[in-house]
Order: sequence, then structure tokens, then C-alpha cells
Amino acid sequence: MSSDAALEVSVVIPCLNESETLESVIRKALGCIAENNLAAEVVIADNGSTDGSQEIAERLGARVVPVAEKGYGNALRGGIAAAKGRFIVMGDADDSYDFSAFFPFIERLRNGADLVMGSRLRGKIMPGAMPWKNHYIGNPIQTMIGRMMFRCPISDFNCGLRAFTREAFEKMQLVTPTWEFASEMVIKAALKGLRIEEVPITLYKDGRSHPPHLQPWRAGWRNIRFMLLYSPRWLFLLPGLTLLLFGLLGFGLILPGPFRMFGAVFDVTSLVISGTSLTVGMQVLSLGLLARAYAASAGLLPGKASITWFSKRLGLEIWLVAGLILALFGVVLVLIGFDRWYNRGFGPMSYGTIMRLIIPASTMIAIGLQAASTGFFLGLLQVKRPGSANDVT
Repeated sequence: MSSDAALEVSVVIPCLNESETLESVIRKALGCIAENNLAAEVVIADNGSTDGSQEIAERLGARVVPVAEKGYGNALRGGIAAAKGRFIVMGDADDSYDFSAFFPFIERLRNGADLVMGSRLRGKIMPGAMPWKNHYIGNPIQTMIGRMMFRCPISDFNCGLRAFTREAFEKMQLVTPTWEFASEMVIKAALKGLRIEEVPITLYKDGRSHPPHLQPWRAGWRNIRFMLLYSPRWLFLLPGLTLLLFGLLGFGLILPGPFRMFGAVFDVTSLVISGTSLTVGMQVLSLGLLARAYAASAGLLPGKASITWFSKRLGLEIWLVAGLILALFGVVLVLIGFDRWYNRGFGPMSYGTIMRLIIPASTMIAIGLQAASTGFFLGLLQVKRPGSANDVT
């Protein structure tokens, strides 16, 4: 250990009743510190252990930081806040990560990386260290989704052994209290354009006698859900645009009359589906725009120049006018249909003819009102709140 003023590295380990493995983990971290002559400390972020973990850590020379707020994210955030090093190394206390080999992470940080991730999939996984469903299904799928949604240049999205600079951590502004904290870190680093690198590592079998706290399938779904919530583009915008385009294509092909393709005839029934697609597409697209605006205003996601331009130029009035025009167009179509019915003495009419007016009419009214409502909601999000430094983007 070195004086606080000269500390370069803080190894932060969250802990909740880890007496079985904590001594091994701390000794490995201290060994790496001594071997590489690092000015460093080991910080145990204790989340309320009752098995003597605190005494083990203090006996070995680690610094114990009590964190009252329960949760993996809370424990790490508390430990990192108390850490004194310029570089932070974090990892689990179950002895599955080899803390004696974290020096390559420090070398990457010294060379300019902001976040250095361990990669179990590009390194080595010891027998029994990772269930087959995690190795071949869960981790690859979640990593693929993370790379696609956030352009994360990594091969192992969920690896818990990682290192980062204090400056990068402050830029990320992480808020998640539970284990999704680790995913939020990667997502925020990618969204903020931080330099992310990888180091292949070896994963060892969990050294504890009790099973892991997380259930693999439940944890996998929660992680995918978390990634979707942080990506309004993939959750709302792209599906909404797809539905809108599908509906417009259907209207364009079927409104003039029955459309034939590959021996099939698409008529009024298909027109109903097209109208539904347009209505739902507008609803989903509106939710996406509102979600993106809220996330930026709340500081959950960084603002983008394109979103800022869009938001400033398509304000409440533009949305309101566009919505009213669409709704009025629908009302006109309804009046045309009513006039035709009137001219027939309110008698029977051709089903195909009248539905080609009523379906587009009801669709235009629905999406017009939706557009106007979206404009008002965006206007509400743009109202400056006391103490808020963020503009809606």
C-alpha cells in the first residue's frame, strides 16, 4: 500500500458474505500490486456482511467501506466513491476472476483507454466455470445485441472483471442500483464515445459452496430488457417506422382497387390491416420520440445533434398543425362517404367502395390526433425544470 496522495490504482470488490473466497481474492490482488510495484489499494465495498468478511479484509490490509444501500450497483458505486486511485479495477469476490493478473488492464489505461473489459470468450474458461447455456447461448446473444444496438467493440458484454479511469466513470453517470450496473457501464461508455478495449482473461470455477445469487435465464432476460430500455431507437423508432412503411405500402397498393400478386387478391381486409399498421406504427414511433426526449432530458442518455435539430425544428406547433391537417383530411373523407350515402337515400352501398373511404378516414383521424398529442407531450418535456441543466434532445 502507498500513501493516499500517490495512489494510482484502487481495486474495488463488492462483498456480501464472501468469507469463503475473500481471503484468496485479496491475496491475489495484493500479489499483483507487489509484483508490479503499483501504488495501489484494495477496497472492499461491504454490503452488510454477517459472516466475518469485514474482519478478513481488515486483517489482510484491505480497506473496508460499508455501503448501507443494498444492491450490486450500490455497493460498487459506494466503493468507487471512497476509492482514492486514478484507475479503478473492479471484479467479483467469488474467486472466479484472477486478480493476480489485472496488470494488463492498467497498461491499457496508461496507454489511453477509458474502459478495459475482460473477455472470457476470447480467453480461457476452465472446466465448470461457466454453464454451457451461458457460454454458447446467453453471453454470445447478449454480446451480439450489445454490439448491434450500441456498437460496443467487445466480445464479452457481461464480463465482471474490468478497469476504468475515474474521469471515465464520472462521465458515465451510472445510476442503476442492482447488478444491471455492469451493463449500464458498458452502454454508457459506448454512447458517450469512450475508448473501450479488451483483455483476454481466464475464468475459474466459482470458489463458493453456495450457488450464485443470479438465475441465468432470469438474469439474461433482465439484461436484454435493460439494453432495450436504453435503446429507444431499437425498441420503438425502428419498429414504428417499419409498421408505418408497411401500412403506407398497403394503402398505396390497395386503395385504387383489389391488388393481385402471386395469384392472391388483396382487398378491403388487407386495407384494414394496413390501417392498423399505420395507426400502431404512429403510436410506437411517438413513444420512441418521447422516450428519447425524456431520456436525454433526465440525463439517462446523451443528447445527439440530430435529435437536437429534430426537436428544435419540429416543436409543438409543427406537430399540432400536422396532426390537425391529418385529422381534417380524415374528416373530409368521412363527409365524402356520408354524401355518397345520402345520394343513395341512405340505402345499401358497395362494401368495397365505402370501406375504401372509411378505413383511410379513421386511420388519418387516429394518427392525426396521435401526432397532436405527441407534440403537446414533447412541449411538456421541453419545459425547463428548476436546477436542470439539460435541454431536451
